[in-house]
Amino acid sequence: MSDTAEQGEQISDISDVSDEEKAKRRRKRRVSAYRSAKRTLARPGFLGTLRERLALLDGAGDLYDLDESADIYGNGVVEALEEKVAGLLGKEAAAFFPTGTMAQQTALRCWAGRTGNATVALHALAHPEVHERNAFSQVSGLRPVRVTSEPRLPTADEVRDFEEPFGALMLELPLRDAGFVLPSWEELTAVVEAAHERDAVVHFDGARLWESTVHFGRPLDEIAGLADSVYVSFYKSLDGYGGAALAGPKTLVEEAKTWRHRYGGQVFQQFPTALSALAGLERELPRLPDYVTHARVVAAALREGFAAAGVPWVRVHPEVPYTHDFQLWLPYDVDVVSEAAIRQGEETDTMLFANAWDTKGPGLAFTEVYVRAAGLEWTADDVQAAVAEFVARLPEEAVSK
Repeated sequence: MSDTAEQGEQISDISDVSDEEKAKRRRKRRVSAYRSAKRTLARPGFLGTLRERLALLDGAGDLYDLDESADIYGNGVVEALEEKVAGLLGKEAAAFFPTGTMAQQTALRCWAGRTGNATVALHALAHPEVHERNAFSQVSGLRPVRVTSEPRLPTADEVRDFEEPFGALMLELPLRDAGFVLPSWEELTAVVEAAHERDAVVHFDGARLWESTVHFGRPLDEIAGLADSVYVSFYKSLDGYGGAALAGPKTLVEEAKTWRHRYGGQVFQQFPTALSALAGLERELPRLPDYVTHARVVAAALREGFAAAGVPWVRVHPEVPYTHDFQLWLPYDVDVVSEAAIRQGEETDTMLFANAWDTKGPGLAFTEVYVRAAGLEWTADDVQAAVAEFVARLPEEAVSK
């Protein structure tokens, strides 16, 4: 059977099942291909086995005294993590939370009480608007309003001229669903000033703030210092088991801890997650600038590789990545590119695109490309060769006309 016929058969095998079942089968194959591949651009820990994840705590004794008592309801190693994060972000205090969703709701609820305004201005693509099932309004009594839906961060004029009052401005840095984009330092400073002119506080959704230092050319504490409060994640960039932190004024953080308890986030013991976060801060945080720099090499090589392979249209977005994550858009149906990516991993032990593909329009698909430690081993020539292997698994007739 020819490669094209085999691919057509594999696609047809899933054409008669539900979209949910199709997604489950595809993900199973994709994760299996990723785990067996010898070369990928990133190996995010959350896709690893339990054994691999537990290995993250090897050498944890160098990060914290393991002869100390385990944490109970947020003391011990959790407090040590909170102090470290507050110092890194230049804030008075920080509180550990099991999830970023809870951390941000808590922060903005506390700010609403202080400002007397429960309206939160944010981007239409901000995480709470897209991924949290209306949690702000359904759980916390907050009222989100969208400053803009453009694929960029809000401008100072948009914030200054927004037609209704708001108590807090929430800025996601970087804005993931727009392509992990960031404003310039001057633009960010102006936006913050515009919000403060309106007597609103500024909260940074900094889930991936850790990797923004290269783009801004500023240290973390200077970046975070622009905001009244900041949330950071321990697993999105630092590869921890989970968890988040809210940093800001001491009085706000103390109030947030009360709400953390009320929301059910006062977990009895969290030392594995806290230790994994300390490991991420020690081992991954210093390497993030290298990942960002190399992501730009990978992005350029992808463009050149697809051009050389004769693909009629391709978009790497942003053209020069702001962080070590970016988007790739191709003129094919999701089923086609997904199959090609998985087959490349299964057949060559190289998985160029390990993340899922999604639809951006008829005959248009996109995926997120991550560059981590594993990607540092790739030269531009390696990327272009892998592109050629990927394109060879795309049937010509599948190109969107």
